[in-house]
Amino acid sequence: MSRAHERGHLRADRARYGRWAWVQQPALWAIAVYRFGRWTRSAPLPLRPVVHAIYYTLYSVVRLATGIDIPRSVTIGPGLMIHHFGGIIINPQARLGAGCTLRQGVTIGTRVSDFDVPTVGDRVEFGAYAQVLGDVQIANDARIGALSVVMCDVGEGMTAVGIPARLIGNVGIHDE
Repeated sequence: MSRAHERGHLRADRARYGRWAWVQQPALWAIAVYRFGRWTRSAPLPLRPVVHAIYYTLYSVVRLATGIDIPRSVTIGPGLMIHHFGGIIINPQARLGAGCTLRQGVTIGTRVSDFDVPTVGDRVEFGAYAQVLGDVQIANDARIGALSVVMCDVGEGMTAVGIPARLIGNVGIHDE
C-alpha cells in the first residue's frame, strides 16, 4: 500500500474525530500507528528494516498505553473510529470495511483456528464489549449490540444482540 494511500485513509479516520483529537483521543494514536505500519510493508527496501523497527516500537508502546491491539496485517478501510479506547483486539487476519465504529472492549477474532476470522462490511457499529468470533460475515450498516457474542452472519442493516447473538429487525443506523 502506498504512503499516499495510507495518508488518505488516516485523513478519513481523523475526520471522524473532533478538533483536539490528537490530545483527547488516544485511540487515534493506535489508528495512526496502524496506518504507519501498513505503509512500512511497502517502504523502499533500504528503509524497510529501519521503519519496521520504528513501527514495532510504536506499536508496542501504543498497545500498552491504550489497550488497543491492531496489527498492521489487518485490512481496514478508511474512516475507522474507536470510542472509549481500551481492551480492543483485532485478529491479524480480520478485514473491516470503511467507516466502522468500535467501542471499548471489542474483540474481532477467531474461534478455532487462525484462519476462521470475521469479515466486516462498511459502516458497522460495535457496542461496548461486543465479541465477533469465527468465519462470519457482518454486512454493511449492521449493528453489533453491547456485550453480544456474534458467531453467525449478520445481514445488511441487521442488529445482533445477546449471548449468543440473535438477529433483530432490519434497523438501519440512519433511522434515528
